[in-house]
Amino acid sequence: MLSGALKRFVLDSPHASADTKKATQRAVELFLQAFGDAPVSIIGGEKAGAFRDLLFSLPASLGKRKSSLTLEDEAQRARKEGLPTLSGKSVKNHMMRLSALWNQLHQRELVTRNPWTGWNFENGQKTIRRSWTAKELTLLASASWHSTSVPDPTFRQVTLIAAYSGMRLGEICTLRKEDLQNVDNIPCFLIRPHTETGWAPKTEAGTRMVPIHSKLIEAGILTLKDTTDGPYLIPGLETSKQGTRGAALGRAFSLLKTRIGLPAEITFHSFRHTVSTQLRNADTNIREVWIDRLLGHEATHKSQGTTTYLTGISTANLQQTVEAISYSETAFANMTI
Repeated sequence: MLSGALKRFVLDSPHASADTKKATQRAVELFLQAFGDAPVSIIGGEKAGAFRDLLFSLPASLGKRKSSLTLEDEAQRARKEGLPTLSGKSVKNHMMRLSALWNQLHQRELVTRNPWTGWNFENGQKTIRRSWTAKELTLLASASWHSTSVPDPTFRQVTLIAAYSGMRLGEICTLRKEDLQNVDNIPCFLIRPHTETGWAPKTEAGTRMVPIHSKLIEAGILTLKDTTDGPYLIPGLETSKQGTRGAALGRAFSLLKTRIGLPAEITFHSFRHTVSTQLRNADTNIREVWIDRLLGHEATHKSQGTTTYLTGISTANLQQTVEAISYSETAFANMTI
């Protein structure tokens, strides 16, 4: 049965990461909700295709709000209300998790083929995310924060860190006090797995150190280590039922950008685009591999030499890279910690 395969080959596996277990369990649970449990040997292309089609029709907010509706009812609600549906990337992620499970089953000859591969995930709804413009950043910085679930100072702290580091929202929200350390006498954020919660960076390259920009130090980021209660560096954030710290901030940010008239192409992730674009166009001697290392990207040129070099980049070179991030004086004039 599929539920048994999930437990045996993923949930009980000592080799699967916490993220793999959580994501695979979510994909399997969605399949079970839609079609019920069944022997893995009879789940073929017809069911895989039906599951793919169903995923594309589900609202993007699925799992972010309490609901007693069936998946079919959720899909019908999305159609009736014209709601945004799951992106091709989200559908692909669910299918890839099932494909990885089926690869294990196929290797053990428990199934004859893998029906989860070879699918297309374009749904015509893809929005290309882009960098912020100076005008949009000024608009954001001057906007009033209306969320009742996330304090205004928390929103500003997280936003400034994203703007001056290119870190992902999840990486910022899960920073612990011990993740702020001096490395070679340079204050740094350490992005690394947290065994106590099971959180880990999205990729192997995501485990890294990010020197703290001088603008963040001026804004008082270093003082959070001594003034914040609890283990986390950023206060005022709850952990969702799905185990995500900062999910409420992500939702509130989306509401804010809609309220102030920012386009769909601008999301919180746009800070990473902005930082990446700035650094690659910087009029300084910054190497591509330094940027990759700072942002937690896989090396642009994946040779053994490059991989080895990435691990040996000095903290001073990373600091030089992060200090190349700059904005106009008005961009964050009203955004202080």
